[in-house]
Amino acid sequence: MEINQLTEKIIGSAHKVLYALKPGLDEKLYERALVIALEKQGIRVDSQKEYSVHYEGHLIGTLIPDLIVEDAIIVDPKVVSAFNDNHIAQMLGYLNITGLETALLLNFKHAKLGIKRVSN
Repeated sequence: MEINQLTEKIIGSAHKVLYALKPGLDEKLYERALVIALEKQGIRVDSQKEYSVHYEGHLIGTLIPDLIVEDAIIVDPKVVSAFNDNHIAQMLGYLNITGLETALLLNFKHAKLGIKRVSN
């Protein structure tokens, strides 16, 4: 599936989740519901997939993004007043470590879904 098409399906699923659950719950609840919504469409989702982080040939830790969709897009559900530079910087770091090119920040705090696409 093409990245833009996959992005649209993720955003559509997030809208359905927000409509059903309403705003302001815990991030993990939206994350779990989003996994269900995507998998019902036959879309593969890895939750809490681990990536080793190396520096100068040394393992320094592990990165665990919330969701990796179809091994192509990082999805990070949030419940925040607004996205800020820290959220975007975090996604840029995740993209660098995973080698992926696209991340979606989804904000479930308000009645209208907040969406921020971050590209490497």
